[in-house]
Amino acid sequence: MRRIMSSVGLLLLCGIFLGVAPAAAAGDTVTIDATVDGTPVGEDELVLDPSGSSRISVTVHNGTDTVRHVKTIRLTGTALALTFFSYDTTVPFDVPAKQSVTKGFVLDLGQLGTQATGLMPTELEVLDTNRDVIASIGTTGHVRGSLWSVYGIFGIAVFALTVLAWAGALFALARRRLPANRWQRAMRFLPAGVGTGLVAVISLSVLRIMAPSPAAEIPFILGAAAVAFVLGYLTPHPDADDLGSLPSDPDSTQRITRPLPGGAA
Repeated sequence: MRRIMSSVGLLLLCGIFLGVAPAAAAGDTVTIDATVDGTPVGEDELVLDPSGSSRISVTVHNGTDTVRHVKTIRLTGTALALTFFSYDTTVPFDVPAKQSVTKGFVLDLGQLGTQATGLMPTELEVLDTNRDVIASIGTTGHVRGSLWSVYGIFGIAVFALTVLAWAGALFALARRRLPANRWQRAMRFLPAGVGTGLVAVISLSVLRIMAPSPAAEIPFILGAAAVAFVLGYLTPHPDADDLGSLPSDPDSTQRITRPLPGGAA
Protein backbone atom coordinates (compact mmCIF):
# COMPACT_ATOMS: atom_id res chain seq x y z
CA MET A 1 0.00 0.00 0.00
CA ARG A 2 2.81 2.37 0.89
CA ARG A 3 4.52 1.58 -2.40
CA ILE A 4 1.31 2.39 -4.28
CA MET A 5 0.89 5.70 -2.43
CA SER A 6 4.54 6.58 -3.08
CA SER A 7 4.14 5.83 -6.78
CA VAL A 8 0.98 7.94 -6.98
CA GLY A 9 2.70 10.81 -5.19
CA LEU A 10 5.67 10.58 -7.52
CA LEU A 11 3.40 10.65 -10.58
CA LEU A 12 1.53 13.67 -9.24
CA LEU A 13 4.80 15.46 -8.56
CA CYS A 14 6.03 14.73 -12.07
CA GLY A 15 2.73 15.94 -13.45
CA ILE A 16 3.08 19.23 -11.60
CA PHE A 17 6.58 19.89 -12.86
CA LEU A 18 5.97 18.66 -16.41
CA GLY A 19 2.50 20.03 -16.98
CA VAL A 20 1.35 22.72 -14.61
CA ALA A 21 4.62 24.53 -13.99
CA PRO A 22 5.46 25.22 -17.64
CA ALA A 23 1.94 26.39 -18.36
CA ALA A 24 2.04 28.80 -15.45
CA ALA A 25 5.46 30.07 -16.50
CA ALA A 26 4.32 30.58 -20.08
CA GLY A 27 1.33 32.67 -19.00
CA ASP A 28 3.18 34.70 -16.39
CA THR A 29 4.39 37.33 -18.88
CA VAL A 30 3.36 40.63 -20.43
CA THR A 31 3.17 40.83 -24.22
CA ILE A 32 1.96 43.42 -26.69
CA ASP A 33 0.38 43.58 -30.13
CA ALA A 34 0.43 46.77 -32.16
CA THR A 35 -0.68 48.25 -35.47
CA VAL A 36 0.51 51.36 -37.28
CA ASP A 37 -2.06 52.79 -39.69
CA GLY A 38 -3.76 49.39 -39.63
CA THR A 39 -0.59 47.41 -40.44
CA PRO A 40 0.36 44.82 -37.79
CA VAL A 41 3.79 45.46 -36.31
CA GLY A 42 6.22 42.58 -36.71
CA GLU A 43 4.78 40.87 -39.77
CA ASP A 44 5.97 43.04 -42.68
CA GLU A 45 8.08 46.15 -43.12
CA LEU A 46 6.63 49.06 -41.18
CA VAL A 47 6.33 52.12 -43.41
CA LEU A 48 7.11 55.34 -41.52
CA ASP A 49 6.31 58.41 -43.62
CA PRO A 50 7.55 61.76 -42.24
CA SER A 51 5.07 63.67 -44.41
CA GLY A 52 2.19 62.95 -42.02
CA SER A 53 1.04 61.43 -38.76
CA SER A 54 0.55 57.76 -37.96
CA ARG A 55 -2.25 56.16 -35.99
CA ILE A 56 -0.75 53.67 -33.53
CA SER A 57 -2.82 51.12 -31.61
CA VAL A 58 -1.22 49.05 -28.84
CA THR A 59 -2.78 46.10 -27.00
CA VAL A 60 -1.10 45.02 -23.76
CA HIS A 61 -1.76 41.45 -22.59
CA ASN A 62 -1.08 41.06 -18.88
CA GLY A 63 -0.54 37.42 -18.02
CA THR A 64 0.75 38.15 -14.52
CA ASP A 65 -1.15 38.21 -11.21
CA THR A 66 -0.54 41.91 -10.60
CA VAL A 67 -1.77 45.11 -12.16
CA ARG A 68 0.71 46.66 -14.61
CA HIS A 69 0.80 50.45 -14.77
CA VAL A 70 1.69 51.71 -18.24
CA LYS A 71 2.86 55.30 -18.63
CA THR A 72 4.82 55.63 -21.91
CA ILE A 73 4.86 54.05 -25.35
CA ARG A 74 8.18 54.41 -27.18
CA LEU A 75 9.06 54.00 -30.86
CA THR A 76 12.80 53.74 -31.61
CA GLY A 77 15.01 53.02 -34.60
CA THR A 78 18.57 51.73 -34.18
CA ALA A 79 21.44 50.74 -36.46
CA LEU A 80 24.99 49.66 -35.64
CA ALA A 81 24.08 49.86 -31.92
CA LEU A 82 23.21 53.56 -32.32
CA THR A 83 19.74 55.09 -31.84
CA PHE A 84 18.82 57.42 -34.70
CA PHE A 85 15.24 58.24 -33.74
CA SER A 86 13.14 57.85 -30.61
CA TYR A 87 9.58 59.00 -29.91
CA ASP A 88 8.07 58.83 -26.40
CA THR A 89 4.32 59.29 -26.04
CA THR A 90 2.70 59.52 -22.62
CA VAL A 91 -0.36 57.27 -22.57
CA PRO A 92 -1.06 56.33 -18.91
CA PHE A 93 -3.35 53.36 -18.31
CA ASP A 94 -3.58 50.27 -16.11
CA VAL A 95 -3.77 46.67 -17.26
CA PRO A 96 -5.49 44.42 -14.68
CA ALA A 97 -4.14 40.95 -13.97
CA LYS A 98 -4.96 38.33 -16.61
CA GLN A 99 -6.58 40.94 -18.86
CA SER A 100 -5.80 42.93 -22.00
CA VAL A 101 -6.19 46.65 -22.67
CA THR A 102 -5.96 48.47 -26.01
CA LYS A 103 -4.97 52.10 -26.39
CA GLY A 104 -4.60 54.20 -29.52
CA PHE A 105 -2.91 57.51 -30.23
CA VAL A 106 -1.67 59.65 -33.11
CA LEU A 107 2.11 60.09 -33.51
CA ASP A 108 3.50 63.06 -35.44
CA LEU A 109 6.50 61.91 -37.52
CA GLY A 110 7.30 65.31 -39.03
CA GLN A 111 10.90 65.30 -37.75
CA LEU A 112 11.65 61.74 -38.83
CA GLY A 113 12.81 62.80 -42.29
CA THR A 114 15.81 64.62 -40.79
CA GLN A 115 16.72 61.71 -38.50
CA ALA A 116 16.80 58.54 -40.60
CA THR A 117 16.20 57.01 -44.00
CA GLY A 118 16.04 53.52 -45.52
CA LEU A 119 15.50 50.21 -43.75
CA MET A 120 16.21 50.23 -40.03
CA PRO A 121 15.46 47.90 -37.09
CA THR A 122 12.52 49.47 -35.25
CA GLU A 123 11.11 48.62 -31.84
CA LEU A 124 7.87 49.53 -30.09
CA GLU A 125 8.16 49.44 -26.28
CA VAL A 126 5.76 49.84 -23.39
CA LEU A 127 7.22 51.48 -20.26
CA ASP A 128 5.90 51.65 -16.71
CA THR A 129 5.93 54.59 -14.30
CA ASN A 130 9.60 53.94 -13.48
CA ARG A 131 10.43 54.01 -17.23
CA ASP A 132 11.28 50.33 -17.17
CA VAL A 133 10.35 48.33 -20.27
CA ILE A 134 7.34 46.09 -19.62
CA ALA A 135 7.14 44.54 -23.07
CA SER A 136 8.33 45.24 -26.60
CA ILE A 137 7.89 44.15 -30.18
CA GLY A 138 10.40 44.54 -33.01
CA THR A 139 10.09 44.97 -36.75
CA THR A 140 11.88 46.47 -39.77
CA GLY A 141 11.06 50.11 -40.27
CA HIS A 142 10.87 51.49 -43.82
CA VAL A 143 11.71 55.15 -43.23
CA ARG A 144 11.00 57.48 -46.13
CA GLY A 145 13.48 60.09 -45.00
CA SER A 146 16.16 62.20 -46.66
CA LEU A 147 19.71 61.26 -47.59
CA TRP A 148 20.77 64.36 -45.64
CA SER A 149 19.26 62.99 -42.45
CA VAL A 150 21.43 62.16 -39.45
CA TYR A 151 21.70 58.54 -40.60
CA GLY A 152 22.51 59.54 -44.18
CA ILE A 153 25.20 62.02 -43.11
CA PHE A 154 26.61 59.38 -40.76
CA GLY A 155 26.97 57.03 -43.73
CA ILE A 156 28.64 59.73 -45.84
CA ALA A 157 31.10 60.47 -43.01
CA VAL A 158 31.99 56.78 -42.67
CA PHE A 159 32.52 56.58 -46.44
CA ALA A 160 34.85 59.61 -46.39
CA LEU A 161 36.90 58.22 -43.50
CA THR A 162 37.16 54.87 -45.29
CA VAL A 163 38.44 56.54 -48.46
CA LEU A 164 41.05 58.40 -46.41
CA ALA A 165 42.10 55.17 -44.70
CA TRP A 166 42.58 53.38 -48.01
CA ALA A 167 44.36 56.37 -49.53
CA GLY A 168 46.76 56.59 -46.59
CA ALA A 169 47.58 52.88 -46.66
CA LEU A 170 48.05 52.73 -50.44
CA PHE A 171 50.09 55.94 -50.50
CA ALA A 172 52.40 54.54 -47.83
CA LEU A 173 52.68 51.35 -49.89
CA ALA A 174 53.62 53.28 -53.03
CA ARG A 175 56.18 55.38 -51.18
CA ARG A 176 57.59 52.33 -49.36
CA ARG A 177 56.72 53.87 -46.01
CA LEU A 178 54.96 50.83 -44.53
CA PRO A 179 56.52 49.10 -41.50
CA ALA A 180 59.00 46.31 -42.16
CA ASN A 181 57.04 43.91 -39.92
CA ARG A 182 54.26 42.04 -41.79
CA TRP A 183 51.84 42.16 -38.86
CA GLN A 184 52.26 45.90 -38.53
CA ARG A 185 51.63 46.33 -42.25
CA ALA A 186 48.46 44.24 -41.91
CA MET A 187 47.26 46.39 -39.01
CA ARG A 188 47.81 49.48 -41.17
CA PHE A 189 45.23 48.14 -43.67
CA LEU A 190 42.78 46.89 -41.03
CA PRO A 191 40.90 50.21 -40.38
CA ALA A 192 40.25 50.56 -44.10
CA GLY A 193 38.71 47.08 -44.16
CA VAL A 194 36.47 47.78 -41.17
CA GLY A 195 35.32 51.02 -42.80
CA THR A 196 34.54 49.16 -46.01
CA GLY A 197 32.31 46.74 -44.13
CA LEU A 198 30.49 49.60 -42.39
CA VAL A 199 29.95 51.39 -45.70
CA ALA A 200 28.47 48.21 -47.20
CA VAL A 201 26.05 47.75 -44.29
CA ILE A 202 24.90 51.39 -44.31
CA SER A 203 24.59 51.49 -48.11
CA LEU A 204 22.36 48.41 -48.19
CA SER A 205 20.21 50.01 -45.50
CA VAL A 206 19.90 53.42 -47.18
CA LEU A 207 19.17 51.80 -50.56
CA ARG A 208 16.39 49.79 -48.85
CA ILE A 209 17.89 46.43 -49.76
CA MET A 210 18.61 44.99 -46.32
CA ALA A 211 18.21 46.33 -42.79
CA PRO A 212 21.30 46.35 -40.58
CA SER A 213 21.28 43.62 -37.94
CA PRO A 214 23.94 41.62 -36.07
CA ALA A 215 23.43 38.73 -38.49
CA ALA A 216 24.22 41.05 -41.42
CA GLU A 217 26.68 43.47 -39.81
CA ILE A 218 29.15 40.93 -38.43
CA PRO A 219 29.79 38.99 -41.69
CA PHE A 220 30.21 42.19 -43.74
CA ILE A 221 32.51 43.94 -41.28
CA LEU A 222 34.59 40.90 -40.33
CA GLY A 223 34.85 39.77 -43.95
CA ALA A 224 36.02 43.14 -45.23
CA ALA A 225 38.41 43.51 -42.29
CA ALA A 226 39.89 40.07 -42.95
CA VAL A 227 40.44 40.82 -46.65
CA ALA A 228 42.17 44.12 -45.86
CA PHE A 229 44.27 42.46 -43.15
CA VAL A 230 45.46 39.76 -45.57
CA LEU A 231 46.24 42.36 -48.26
CA GLY A 232 48.34 44.30 -45.79
CA TYR A 233 50.10 41.15 -44.64
CA LEU A 234 50.99 40.16 -48.23
CA THR A 235 52.31 43.56 -49.27
CA PRO A 236 56.01 43.46 -50.25
CA HIS A 237 58.75 44.43 -47.83
CA PRO A 238 59.28 48.18 -48.19
CA ASP A 239 63.10 47.75 -48.51
CA ALA A 240 63.05 44.70 -50.80
CA ASP A 241 63.89 46.62 -53.98
CA ASP A 242 66.58 48.66 -52.28
CA LEU A 243 68.21 45.55 -50.88
CA GLY A 244 68.15 43.89 -54.28
CA SER A 245 69.95 46.82 -55.90
CA LEU A 246 72.92 46.68 -53.50
CA PRO A 247 76.11 44.93 -54.75
CA SER A 248 76.42 41.38 -53.49
CA ASP A 249 80.26 41.30 -53.51
CA PRO A 250 81.83 43.60 -50.91
CA ASP A 251 85.20 43.39 -52.76
CA SER A 252 83.70 45.01 -55.83
CA THR A 253 83.39 48.33 -54.02
CA GLN A 254 86.00 50.98 -54.76
CA ARG A 255 87.55 53.45 -52.40
CA ILE A 256 87.64 56.99 -53.67
CA THR A 257 90.25 59.27 -52.15
CA ARG A 258 90.16 63.02 -52.28
CA PRO A 259 93.48 64.65 -53.34
CA LEU A 260 95.15 66.75 -50.67
CA PRO A 261 96.01 70.41 -51.27
CA GLY A 262 99.34 70.88 -53.06
CA GLY A 263 99.00 67.78 -55.19
CA ALA A 264 100.02 65.33 -52.47
CA ALA A 265 98.20 61.98 -52.56
